[in-house]
Amino acid sequence: MKKIMFSIPNLMHGGAEKVLVNLLNNMDPDKYEITLIVLFDTGIYKEKLNRNIKYISCFKRQIRGNSQILKIFSPEFLYNRFINEKYDIIISYLEGPTVRILSGCPYNSTKKIAWIHTSFDDKAKVRTGFRSYKEAVKIYGAYDKIISVSDSVKDAFVNSTGIDRKKVYTLYNTNDSDDIVKKSQEPIEDVTFSSNSINICSVGKIIEVKGYERLARVHKRLIDEGYINSVYIIGKGNEQAKIEHFLKANRLEDSFKFIGFRENPYKYVAACDLYICSSYREGFSTAVSEALILGKPVISTLCSGAYELLGHNNEYGLVVENSEEGLYKGLKEYISNPQMLEEYKKRALKRGRSFSKENTVKAVESMLDNL
Repeated sequence: MKKIMFSIPNLMHGGAEKVLVNLLNNMDPDKYEITLIVLFDTGIYKEKLNRNIKYISCFKRQIRGNSQILKIFSPEFLYNRFINEKYDIIISYLEGPTVRILSGCPYNSTKKIAWIHTSFDDKAKVRTGFRSYKEAVKIYGAYDKIISVSDSVKDAFVNSTGIDRKKVYTLYNTNDSDDIVKKSQEPIEDVTFSSNSINICSVGKIIEVKGYERLARVHKRLIDEGYINSVYIIGKGNEQAKIEHFLKANRLEDSFKFIGFRENPYKYVAACDLYICSSYREGFSTAVSEALILGKPVISTLCSGAYELLGHNNEYGLVVENSEEGLYKGLKEYISNPQMLEEYKKRALKRGRSFSKENTVKAVESMLDNL
């Protein structure tokens, strides 16, 4: 049995945290002895871990300025202080601090893997969590394998670091597809969806990078032109008040609604006609892959992973220019063409099978077995 340790800063309500728990819960317990080490004992997904997963936290709560504090100490000191145990394989499942800490492992026989979930399209992003860009490249380069969540994330990483492309592999995120479908069938009691418009939804943190402010402006433009649609955002974040001010000023509160964070977002996605990813940047959108599993037509801005999810020629969904105008044109095309919506429902279901639990977990296990 292989002894494997995964590490991540916390288990808060983010995409990487969610798919990590999905992965760990579905790996073969007869083949792997799994430990999860988090820096901070916070987050809703802790309670979702199966009991066979050993869970260890370094700190009981989040520490302000922790990234700067951790950089004071060497990776070797941090590994001995927080981990101090030998594993066959150690995996940093998120960029930054945990990559640096795990690089201090003193055991030559231990294999090291770093997972990349975001597009490192400049040196400033590469150095996040490290003392310098030079240190980051040196540490990443010492890992045995680097896993990217999409080919576009892989390309950006290789171009920004100069690290050998042969060392970087793409593996798609793990969705618990059976659970997604099951939860999508639960009744909705807290939201009434519009019965006379196209209902559009999105799941994500309400932060600037998700592009919800520009989506609100596009929504207004379409409403003003007579294209009736309703938007529902499932999530929470610090941009919400700013967007709500815009909606109130333009009397759009009834057609653009924030539902808040929900542990089960799938039933809301299933109740809508169309899923939208309005992000400025993504690594590989977990929420889009989940929408495809549910057979929802998807429109996404052109960001990392969009073509891999939806096809270079819009085979499985609509990829639009990463701009307000791109979102406007794409939504207008969907809203004004009911037959297009019906066709993409079928295509979405077909594409969603590629991101099933069985396929993605098997790919990760194969990588670990052949390391």
